[in-house]
Amino acid sequence: MARLLADLTPLRESVPFRRMWVGTSLSGIGTQLTNVAVALQIFDLTQSNLAVGLVGLFALVPLVVLGLYGGAVVDAYDRRAVVLVTQVGIFAVACGFVVISWLDVASPGHLYALVAVQSGLFAINSPARMAIIPRLIQPQLLPAANALSSLSFGVAMTIGPLLAGVVVARVGYAWAYGVEAVLLVFAVTCLAGLPSLPPQGEVKKAGLASVLEGLHYLGTRPNVRMTFLVDLSAMVFAMPRVLFPAIGMVLIGGGATTAGILVAGIAFGAVLGGLLSGPLGRVRWQGRAIVAAIVVWGLAVTAFGFVVASAPGAGPGAPAHWTLWPALALMVVAGVADTVSSVFRSTILQAATPDEMRGRLQGVFIVVVAGGPQLGTLLLGALAGPLGVGGAAVAGGLACVVVVLALASWQRGFVRYDALDPTP
Repeated sequence: MARLLADLTPLRESVPFRRMWVGTSLSGIGTQLTNVAVALQIFDLTQSNLAVGLVGLFALVPLVVLGLYGGAVVDAYDRRAVVLVTQVGIFAVACGFVVISWLDVASPGHLYALVAVQSGLFAINSPARMAIIPRLIQPQLLPAANALSSLSFGVAMTIGPLLAGVVVARVGYAWAYGVEAVLLVFAVTCLAGLPSLPPQGEVKKAGLASVLEGLHYLGTRPNVRMTFLVDLSAMVFAMPRVLFPAIGMVLIGGGATTAGILVAGIAFGAVLGGLLSGPLGRVRWQGRAIVAAIVVWGLAVTAFGFVVASAPGAGPGAPAHWTLWPALALMVVAGVADTVSSVFRSTILQAATPDEMRGRLQGVFIVVVAGGPQLGTLLLGALAGPLGVGGAAVAGGLACVVVVLALASWQRGFVRYDALDPTP
């Protein structure tokens, strides 16, 4: 049983990695708490679902725009300094949320602006943290370290929203944002303990030329490029979250509670995958593991579609049908598969990329991770009209499986990728 549990060796052997992991975990909980609190506050102010949806747009645009440039910044400056400066900036934004809520002057415009600034800072902070990891631990511990990062993300996705709901309901928005600010104080304290991490190799000035150089490098490295392509195949074709509200309202019943349970199912799968990640460090053929994990993701979403399609339908206010539980189980399976894929995709990206390029490719990674699910929302939302909600999930899941297997057949070197001899 001990061999199944998460490998804690990176936390034991590397004090800097332990500091960064704790700081990142605290920051992640605060970020997820704020995401939910902002959505609730904007709905309170406007009573408009469209206004709430615009939060995603104001977060996505700076994340995509600054993700690429942020990677160039990471490769040009001391990564410890980049992480600290952006983390302090995120703390300042949290204080901004506290002030406007405490003074009762918050408006949708204020909240959108703060979300955009927070997202832009995250677009630089995240590539810096991911590019730091290979400098803090031994190469053979990368899968274990990335599994611990996935566990941290899953816990944040679970605890943050729950904490937001409780604090907002009991004491209001200002206190909710205050909780994030306190968590960020501890996060900054942990990250301040990192050693200096100046850039290695040839240092390029951050700018358009540096960004283009990173994209050119990616175009010449098939194994690294495949980590992005297979992730896009999963997120664009088979990310079912956009279907959850309709499933709760119309098909399975239970309304918003059912939708929340299904979202929590994916997050719980991520936590479970992180907790049982011990064997991942012993996997040698990591490309094959990624392909297998994404196939499992696609099949889980396909089966989820069939389960949803079999539900008898529900009227307004109807309780959830028993089909909620197999649907939830399939979302947990999907969450586990996504964690396995994420661990090995991050590991290949870190191990097969020279240090002077890691920041820029991590910037591309941020863009893919942020943009893929948004494109998936558009695609499955459009398919739900002609095919129905269940049919959209089935079609998306099957398309994911077909596309990822086609990519694996096209890029045979990725299937043969050997962790003992990482080639980009």
